[in-house]
Amino acid sequence: MIAHLAVALMLAAAPLPARADLPLPGTNGMKYREKAGDPVRLSAYGLGTKRVYLRTGATFAPQKNLSEVSVAPGGRLTAGVPAAYRSGHDTLVLTDRTTGATAAIRTVRKPLTASHVSWTRDSRRVALTVERKVSGRWRVLGFTVVDVAAKTARTVRISGLSAEAAFWWSPDGNLVSRHGTGLRVYRPTDGAVLRTYAGTGLPTGPEESFSPSGRRLATWCPPRVKQHLCLVDPATGKIVRRVAVRPQALFGWWDESHVIAVMAHRGAYRVSVLDLNGKVTRVLTALPARTRAAGLWLSFSKV
Repeated sequence: MIAHLAVALMLAAAPLPARADLPLPGTNGMKYREKAGDPVRLSAYGLGTKRVYLRTGATFAPQKNLSEVSVAPGGRLTAGVPAAYRSGHDTLVLTDRTTGATAAIRTVRKPLTASHVSWTRDSRRVALTVERKVSGRWRVLGFTVVDVAAKTARTVRISGLSAEAAFWWSPDGNLVSRHGTGLRVYRPTDGAVLRTYAGTGLPTGPEESFSPSGRRLATWCPPRVKQHLCLVDPATGKIVRRVAVRPQALFGWWDESHVIAVMAHRGAYRVSVLDLNGKVTRVLTALPARTRAAGLWLSFSKV
């Protein structure tokens, strides 16, 4: 196992050709178009929680026992959420791809679940959203923070959360989730409210909505705004830019002046790099309608 992972890491670190079309298994023929020098790389993807794939080098392998997997910034660590409880608990499986060492950390007790992995930018902590099914519907109860070095987990419950809430890290190490028609920032140690961004629109998700510098925050514009994509200044909580474009979904930032967007195109869809004027500057992959309907998610990590 350790030897296998060591080889995998060497493959992951090997230089890529100037341009490559990487097949994405299970996606009805999708190929991801990658170039040397890209600021981020596709590191994992899935179709809902049933089929999950993790990248090793230039190939993607199915993760049969996981419902979710995410690669930390820098690529050394992965965090996976198992598809089933272990000894009555949900767990987070951390893997060091340099040494092959793994650790299964208990997060919450059944019937609670802890999922939607979010890494801090220094790869030291993971945040998970805690949920429970009530009367057939999932209800968000709070978050779990996993300390990677200590291999410990701490769960914090928060009352009154939206059913669509999900927690992810801000660049300064606090947790953010949707709140009303805006966002709310929480202290990760105890869930205390640190700040509320009212009326800014909802987070784009599922990947991080903060730009690489942290000076821009992408939201879906509130109803009062004609445009669909808004940029918020986190320092002031004000909408500072409105982009005249209507993405079907966003998968985070490409660099400081571009986002990764699902765009309608001639009756189908494409995953594209989109500038902040709403112009497609590059197409990463064509997206079949059947694959989109199956709940495709893409996870990118910084190179």
